[in-house]
Amino acid sequence: MSFEPTLPRDTARKLRRGQTEAEQKLWARLRRHQMKGLQFRRQYPIGPFIADFVCLETKLIIEVDGSQHADQTDRDESRSEFLRDAGYKVLRFWNYEVIREIDLVVQRIADALELVPRKIRKQRL
Repeated sequence: MSFEPTLPRDTARKLRRGQTEAEQKLWARLRRHQMKGLQFRRQYPIGPFIADFVCLETKLIIEVDGSQHADQTDRDESRSEFLRDAGYKVLRFWNYEVIREIDLVVQRIADALELVPRKIRKQRL
């Protein structure tokens, strides 16, 4: 009998282990504070959804969509609406964009980060 994760945390862990080629390529450019010194997390649970990538400091979510999303635009839009209502900005890219034009995708993310205010951090005394 195989175990199927039921908690969002367990599902996110499973998704991190099974990333697509496009997600791996983008993660290589986002991890370790490479993007403007900001920390991104991958496969991060937010409400009933799991975001592909999120920067909590700027509340920017990046979704990398495969061809199956071409048939679920209504579902994706309701998901994006939920996330926007929660205060997040959502950027969507197709897998082929990330694979073929990674520099352009990274530039679009950088441009979006310029427009999104950072949360003010409380400094420790």
